[in-house]
Amino acid sequence: MGGVTAPPTVVPELDELTALVGNGNAVVLSGAGLSTDSGIPDYRGATGSLRRHTPMTWQTFTRDPRGRHRYWARSFVGWRQIAGAEPNDGHRAVAALQQAGLVGGIVTQNVDGLHQAGGATDVLELHGGLDRTVCLQCGDVASRAALDVRLRAANPGFRPEPVDDEVNPDGDVELPESVLDGFVMVDCLACGGGPLKPDVVFFGETVPPERVAAAYDLVGCARSLVVLGSSLTVMSGYRFVLRAAKDGIPVAIVNAGPTRGDEKADVRVDAPLGRVLPELAARLAR
Repeated sequence: MGGVTAPPTVVPELDELTALVGNGNAVVLSGAGLSTDSGIPDYRGATGSLRRHTPMTWQTFTRDPRGRHRYWARSFVGWRQIAGAEPNDGHRAVAALQQAGLVGGIVTQNVDGLHQAGGATDVLELHGGLDRTVCLQCGDVASRAALDVRLRAANPGFRPEPVDDEVNPDGDVELPESVLDGFVMVDCLACGGGPLKPDVVFFGETVPPERVAAAYDLVGCARSLVVLGSSLTVMSGYRFVLRAAKDGIPVAIVNAGPTRGDEKADVRVDAPLGRVLPELAARLAR
């Protein structure tokens, strides 16, 4: 498979991971750690967003108009980095394994669309995608890129300097409170009045049950569950590890640093995904 390079690496557990994925019909569960090499920080890693930033919550977004306005002002600036992010070797390696028939499903907790940009198909976006918006009044789903065009027209002079250069995983950047009143938000084009929300699951919001059921179905039919770049701190992803372990489905976890699911793992690789996944694909996706 072109586009996937395998830097030399020595990971003792890689042989075990190769054997497990080589059996075929592996289901991948990916988290924010897979996208850090693309410039999108995770929440809980050594330099994670939660160490310096309180993420937007469902309660604040829906009940506090000022909080919602703050999010969109910050997202208007942060969208440039999200839209410009490129898939990394890890994303391309997962796509190569899928195209080789070894990965039978991809469930991602990420909202950046980089699996698809890296060549993967039929990706189940557990927490939605930042490339779409949804109207909280009429339910219309629209393109985030189209919204950006409208926001640029409504805010020709809004060019604040972020507090730092890093975008948060939920697509916004830190801005001084003093600049927020200079930002103009637009409403839904379909109904003319509804407030817009990124089509993602915020903290405190429930993942749609049909998505959870679809993910459970994928895991239940898999020969193995391979967790990539997730600390599994929240139940949103950890529940699939619990289900696999309960059903006797082998679990592999590849993550730099400990995870909540380590005791459930049959194979545990504590190493950067950018080293492990390209070599795995080089071994198997030929």
